[in-house]
Amino acid sequence: MSFDYNFHWRPVFKSLPDLIWAGMTTLQVAALSMLIGIVLGLLLALVRMHGHGSYRWVATTWIELARNTPALFQLFFFGFGLGAFGIHLAPFYIVLCGLSFNNAGYLAENFRGGLQSVPHTQVRAARSLGMGIVRTYVSIVVPQVLRIVYHPMTNQMVWAVLMSSLGMLVGFRELSGETQFFASRTFRIFEYFAVTAVLYYIIVKIILGASRLLAWRLFRY
Repeated sequence: MSFDYNFHWRPVFKSLPDLIWAGMTTLQVAALSMLIGIVLGLLLALVRMHGHGSYRWVATTWIELARNTPALFQLFFFGFGLGAFGIHLAPFYIVLCGLSFNNAGYLAENFRGGLQSVPHTQVRAARSLGMGIVRTYVSIVVPQVLRIVYHPMTNQMVWAVLMSSLGMLVGFRELSGETQFFASRTFRIFEYFAVTAVLYYIIVKIILGASRLLAWRLFRY
């Protein structure tokens, strides 16, 4: 068996600005999905712990579907399943909805564990001092929960960045989609995907570095 493959990096370097811009799009959709997922995940956790009737059933169903079905299936639901009801989303919003749905389900369980780890005596003490339930959670409970689940949230952010690559299957031109586009035009498959792997690695390392810096600023005391 002979190895006669000739590497050609010039097309890759020529399109590198487009790949970097696509990487920024990947980071954008992942960050937005995390913000939405944090808000929805916290609400789902609270409803699952304290809700009743249909509200608790909806929260439980959401969490179970998000955690026990493939991310690609969830993406296709928003991409093609909603079309049966006449709802057609742009590729960006398909990926945003799919990642947000999944992030909310996973983060809800992280938040539920964090909420259960905060002693309920703190809530009773705050209530006895005249604090309302909303202020009690915002000022006392939620800050402690965020510190507990901070590192799982960082892992979820990394997961969102990597899973955004599934967006290429619904026409989303994020980093993987842009790489596939250029690779199919130039037939330099290995070169493009090698450079893209490096870009993903850099993005993840930036996220982890920023996470450590933010944790030092927030939790050093």
